[in-house]
Amino acid sequence: MEKKHVEAWKPLLQDVIDSKVSELQLFGYRDATSDNVWQCLLTKVWRKDQEKRLYQVVEDIFHLNAHVFMSYLTVQNYQNDDLLASIAAVTTDQQEDN
Repeated sequence: MEKKHVEAWKPLLQDVIDSKVSELQLFGYRDATSDNVWQCLLTKVWRKDQEKRLYQVVEDIFHLNAHVFMSYLTVQNYQNDDLLASIAAVTTDQQEDN
């Protein structure tokens, strides 16, 4: 089987991703969505090697650890909080200048 960039396999994998989302939600991760799981895989699991065979991508999805997913969500929340704080600081400075 040929290797492709993981994004090329994504259209074939929606059922696999949905299965992982269901599993994570069963463990209490309410923020688990298809997009979050896919982005977690891209960021944490495939960041160095994004050329894979289909069976390898499926295996990576099924083996995604809840700890890895939680770590990803935590980092995303911190980054979003920092972004919101930066936006609030900029808008406050602009309002004071007017």
